[in-house]
Amino acid sequence: MPYSSAKTPSSASQWEDLSLERSPDEAQWNKIKSHLTLALLSLEALAEVGAEAMLAAAAELDLDSVVAEKIELWRRRESHQKTLDVEQARAMVLIICHLAHQHQELIRLSVSLLEETVEQNQPPHQVARLGDYLDAFSRLYQERLVGDSNGDPPDPPYSPEQRNGLAFKLLIDLVFYSSTNSHLRLWRTLFES
Repeated sequence: MPYSSAKTPSSASQWEDLSLERSPDEAQWNKIKSHLTLALLSLEALAEVGAEAMLAAAAELDLDSVVAEKIELWRRRESHQKTLDVEQARAMVLIICHLAHQHQELIRLSVSLLEETVEQNQPPHQVARLGDYLDAFSRLYQERLVGDSNGDPPDPPYSPEQRNGLAFKLLIDLVFYSSTNSHLRLWRTLFES
């Protein structure tokens, strides 16, 4: 599907940045889909970024025709990991980075709180903002990955402690996804072995 740059010329150049040297194999595609899903879960848990915000970002970036179906599945809480092509992966990277940039202040504040609690040897879940994030992430993880419509368990299954560690790692990743040229950083991360 050709990409139209009618609305946002800068996103057109970002789109062109996201090229592939070789096509990923099935196992790598599964990792890519999982990584994108988890990044979206983290954004939704922290900033309450849901399907409407994703659709708005897709429209702002002129990508709605590429990913509208995937976002609709996300909205209905159905597994959207059945298929994902290169165009959709590129679009999702741009949308994630766009949304992270919109919520950059909240992301940075949350990471600063996390750093403070770790330095002070406090349990992060006892800080209201971080506790709320963990609760929301855990709930969304259960809804989207453990209880998804195809019945497949998440890969790998996480204990509550591992899930909290994953949530905090993703929160830190969002700082990088909210910065300049973050689309390149996320794209490269997806294809690391």
